[in-house]
Amino acid sequence: MRSVESSDYQDVPRPVAAMAVEYRSGSRDSRHKHRRAQLLYSTTGVLTVVTNEGTWTVPPQRAVWLPGGVQHEVIFRGDVSFRTLYVEPLAVSQPLPSRCKVIEVSELLRSLILEAMLVPTEYELGGRDERLMLLILDEIVRLPTAPLHMRMPSDERLLRVCRALVAAPDDARDLDEWASVANMSRRTFTRTFRNETGLSFSDWRQQARIFEAMALLATGKPVTTTALEVGYGSVSAFTAMFRRSFGVAPTAYLNERMDQASPLSPRVGARTGRTAP
Repeated sequence: MRSVESSDYQDVPRPVAAMAVEYRSGSRDSRHKHRRAQLLYSTTGVLTVVTNEGTWTVPPQRAVWLPGGVQHEVIFRGDVSFRTLYVEPLAVSQPLPSRCKVIEVSELLRSLILEAMLVPTEYELGGRDERLMLLILDEIVRLPTAPLHMRMPSDERLLRVCRALVAAPDDARDLDEWASVANMSRRTFTRTFRNETGLSFSDWRQQARIFEAMALLATGKPVTTTALEVGYGSVSAFTAMFRRSFGVAPTAYLNERMDQASPLSPRVGARTGRTAP
């Protein structure tokens, strides 16, 4: 049985180490960091990864890259079949990403990640298993970034507002009311918010709602229920916004991701509470 403790993979004398864990819906890992860089991937469920820089929503068949030393929190939405790779950047020649990002997972990368879970932790150097691990890194560098990142402001007043909206995306307070929460004038609030996040307040809130909707759909919530829980007055308005964001209707988007998921591998650990992946 492969270890499900992240600490067991930080000093493995190999450039890449793979870990597999099953998480129950609602599990949450409090803020922590790893010495190694990390690729977080799931074939089912949705990961929400929160750092000081922003929030990344990771649906099935996407993955998030975290450089080593980045403080982060992980929220598991839906039962998550969690696969993660710990990478020692100094041990490889590839120019790995220096910032957090969500990447599209190709069929090749998905197959490589699942195969990596079957490779011994201390695999033979110079052989097939090492070549497999290094090919994964080539794919990480090559694949495009998915636009699933919400930039968080550094201003504590605005950060308070954004955290409240992430926690309750259906909160219907208007711009003036949120400016009051931040103890700012409307003009200062709107100008500072755009400078800090790159988006207007309205667009940022819309993004927060769509990302939360994606997580709710992954847990099996019906589209109607999801639309109401994230603050939309009608299913048609929600579906239109989702389609504008992702190019397809909510059910089609989720079904496409789930159809690509592979059966869960046996003989992996299971977690139901709080632990650092």
